[in-house]
Amino acid sequence: MTGASQPLVRLVAGQSVIVGGDRVVEVDETLASAFAPGDRLAVADESVIHLRADDLGSADRAVTDAVEAFGRLTDCSDTSITSFFERAAALLADESVVADLTAINEADVASALERGRSVTRLRLDARMIEDMAAGLRMWADAPPERDGLLETVEHDSWRIQTRRAPLGVVGFVFEGRPNVVVDAAGVIRSGNTAVLRIGSDALATARAIIERVLRPALAECGLPIGAVGLVDAESHGAGYALFSDRRLSLAVARGSGAAVASLGSVARSAGVPVSLHGTGGAWMLVAGDASADRLAAVVERSLDRKVCNTLNVCCIPASRADELVPVVAGALAVAAEGRPGATAHLTDAARSCWPESLAADVEVEHIEVEELGREWEWEDRPEVTVHVVDDLDAAVRLCNHHSPRFVVSVITDDPATVESVYGAVDAPFVGDGFTRWVDGQYALRAPELGLSNWEHGRLLGRSAILSGSSVHTVRHLARFEDPGIQR
Repeated sequence: MTGASQPLVRLVAGQSVIVGGDRVVEVDETLASAFAPGDRLAVADESVIHLRADDLGSADRAVTDAVEAFGRLTDCSDTSITSFFERAAALLADESVVADLTAINEADVASALERGRSVTRLRLDARMIEDMAAGLRMWADAPPERDGLLETVEHDSWRIQTRRAPLGVVGFVFEGRPNVVVDAAGVIRSGNTAVLRIGSDALATARAIIERVLRPALAECGLPIGAVGLVDAESHGAGYALFSDRRLSLAVARGSGAAVASLGSVARSAGVPVSLHGTGGAWMLVAGDASADRLAAVVERSLDRKVCNTLNVCCIPASRADELVPVVAGALAVAAEGRPGATAHLTDAARSCWPESLAADVEVEHIEVEELGREWEWEDRPEVTVHVVDDLDAAVRLCNHHSPRFVVSVITDDPATVESVYGAVDAPFVGDGFTRWVDGQYALRAPELGLSNWEHGRLLGRSAILSGSSVHTVRHLARFEDPGIQR
């Protein structure tokens, strides 16, 4: 051990910074000149991230409020928490509130379009608002889980209760999807508080949802308004600043794979547990007995919009490639109707079976087998990879090797085959129909905070659907009838 540490107040170009315990990154002139007293450095994998003092301050204020709110929630009744969800849902049905939110969101969308940004997930339309309200009503109807009894172990003249307990402050960093602001409030059901950092494109919309819906509902129901807070800063650094705060009990990141991985690395470096929701893309494995009509239906319905559970790769057995590859092509053409077209990424094995007479608005591009893991981030133009495999076992092996180990659909008429693939494929979500069923609110009637893949291994003790009820710890309470007990 060396002497006491000193605050870092300046950087010098060429200065070495240790990362990962055994690697060195050299400070460049840009970082050295930008660094100021009060700033900090964070380590993400093999890179160094500059955390500015203003971003650190914004994150610190929001987390401080959430920590205080977490302590005060203990004194709030489950009835008050239920009333909060009911009141928030009612506010989302209020015409004046909806008009305000819509106007602010339209301004966010217009600004994003001017800057050439994607707005597919940014738009706060009537369906999204209704889904948000439905999620809040689900939480209102959910049983209280802050102090649920899990198990009782009886001994002679004493017993131990194992009980569920709140975890603490949950930090969220996510892309510009306004509905996640409301989804994150679900952690209050289990006694936790939340701090959110949303992308700059949707910051004004998120601010409005908190100010017009969540905080009024919290105040009216006697809950601390700091139970849901916002890091009100536009820079990307604000997300890293939030995740570097050791007071977080859990860091949840949603967005693109690279950004999510970097955020997770910063949180882990700070000693904060993470739940990452980044790389997506579903795989469809077609069995030799697959019905052509079933395949066409599920492919089309798995390409209705681009989210993490959208079909990304389709594997067709060689024994039926001449018949089924054109079926996939036709379903892709149907999915492209009313849109600017679609793109099929074909391996050499699939190209020979692709119909030349397909509509001109479906483009074909070549892809190597080694690139099967690439996720297509399309907006309004569906994209899918098609590959021909020897058999279903070969498809499973490719999926386990190249996919993010996330969503798998096996198309077959044999229940035994579904069970066989379920046992062989390394993914948390397996089905025999369209891939878009993977969603907490749609499938389990529980609003989700994010979906996790198994790209970095299986999750300990919980589903890959993270919901408010997933965010808890376990405590033990011992009660003694005989005070003279000893070991």
